[in-house]
Amino acid sequence: MTTTSPLRPVAPPTGSARALVARDLGKSYAGRPVLDGLDLVAPPGRVLAVIGENGSGKTTLLRLLGGRLEPDAGSVEAPDDLAHLPQEPEFARGATVGSVLHDALAPLHQLVVRVEELAAGLGTPRPGGEDAEAAYAQALELAVLADAWDAERRATEAAARLGLAELASDRPVNTLSGGQRSRLALAALLTRRPSCLLLDEPTNHLDDVAVAYVERVLADLPGVVVVASHDRVFLDRVADQVLDLDAGPLGSDGRGGHRHGLVRNGSSGGYTAVLQARAAARRRWEELHLKQQADLVVLRRTVATTARDVAHDRPPRDNDKFIYHMKGQNVQRTVSRRVRDAERRLADLEAAQVPRPPVPLSFTGSLAPRAGAALTVRDLVVPGRLVLPRLDVAPGEHLLVTGGNGSGKSTLLDLMAAGARDAVPPGTRGTVRVRARSVGHLPQDVGFRDGGRTALEVYAEAVAGVREPPVPLAELGLLHPRDVTRPVGELSLGQQRRLALALLVARRPDLVLLDEPTNHLSLTLCDELEEALGTSPGTVVVASHDRWLRRRWPGPQLALA
Repeated sequence: MTTTSPLRPVAPPTGSARALVARDLGKSYAGRPVLDGLDLVAPPGRVLAVIGENGSGKTTLLRLLGGRLEPDAGSVEAPDDLAHLPQEPEFARGATVGSVLHDALAPLHQLVVRVEELAAGLGTPRPGGEDAEAAYAQALELAVLADAWDAERRATEAAARLGLAELASDRPVNTLSGGQRSRLALAALLTRRPSCLLLDEPTNHLDDVAVAYVERVLADLPGVVVVASHDRVFLDRVADQVLDLDAGPLGSDGRGGHRHGLVRNGSSGGYTAVLQARAAARRRWEELHLKQQADLVVLRRTVATTARDVAHDRPPRDNDKFIYHMKGQNVQRTVSRRVRDAERRLADLEAAQVPRPPVPLSFTGSLAPRAGAALTVRDLVVPGRLVLPRLDVAPGEHLLVTGGNGSGKSTLLDLMAAGARDAVPPGTRGTVRVRARSVGHLPQDVGFRDGGRTALEVYAEAVAGVREPPVPLAELGLLHPRDVTRPVGELSLGQQRRLALALLVARRPDLVLLDEPTNHLSLTLCDELEEALGTSPGTVVVASHDRWLRRRWPGPQLALA
């Protein structure tokens, strides 16, 4: 298995497409199991989707499968030429836009050269007795699987579809935004067409054109594809199978299974049906737990009392004492047998009982609890990034900002946040006026200065100056109580984004600016955010690519060109 960064030069693949297999995988952090005894088979030509709440182990699983993390137990057998797209891609030092795409094309060019060399040498004895025809057949198979002759066209199309065509080829990667870096990494991988592709939240920074392109490419790949994602529309369209890392003792199908086979059709019969099955399995789990607990109460009472009575189902009679003296041994054996039977049934039920279903996280905060904030924009021009002649956002209004990659959505929200501080950057023409007592801004890229501090410490510092007593972090429903004392640097990106949202909520703003709020967040929290947006009396501006959110948005929208 070739396990390298997909963004660094790699050798051509050395084997044809085969399955990705993991057996009994286990991984713990600080004594807390994240994955335990996981088995996985991902066949070539299929898309396996990995789902689960934030912190359930999706990113850990992909790092284990990609060889970037050593398991505590179990093994992984992966195809050659495995490539992994993390949520925050890494690039070689000094990389440029052009060098990244060049490095993606290099192994494919080498494949073409090798096929041509072997073809020219057919019928000529090979050094070391190598079978020339067999070598040519293998090289040709690899080149066909990688579609190597079409690589240049794919690179051009990937750059155009992913919004990278306007970037200069000599532009250093470290000058790109987080979204541009993610799209560049994705373009390199889709150009390269590796034998095994691991994608962690690939649609977070993609507009409709880009997502449609990715969906089409993944559907046509002959190799293994494993995707961790919360994008329900995307998964409805691409997933052939779903692996649920949140499945309880009854599984996510109610029968103990963690996997679902899907018909990839983009309809509600696909991935959406998995969500419905998960909800039904959760209800059955809760019902079974309650029934088992009631049965345990009855059995424990039976073992302690009624199983030891001679005739526990009728009042004592005058001749009971006489019968006991006459048939004492038989009565004692009956009592002993009854007690043993009750004790056996009790032991069996205690051993087989399902655990109490964990209380799911449920967001209880209010995004914009105060009314009164308003925005006005006039003749706004940010050269090369944004042109907006006029915008008025009334107090209490909820506005959705849409548009393709590079249309200026993030720039607009950044200027709104800056306008609230009277700090609009130089070079900006026009005016951005903000009337608000408090502004909460959730940017796309969330970062914390000190990854060694706990989430609880970061939250306490952030709310120190808030006049009204804030809701305790553990009660907001954004982080599990066990995670509030963990260092921020150990939290997943989704959990870090949850923490950033908690800091925003704690400040009780009357103007909320949310830039791609559903990125990295679980499906459950996305639904709860949508509900919270609908009930917030304050002013809210949301910029989003999320197709699910956009389809259900009830208020006004601003489409940036």
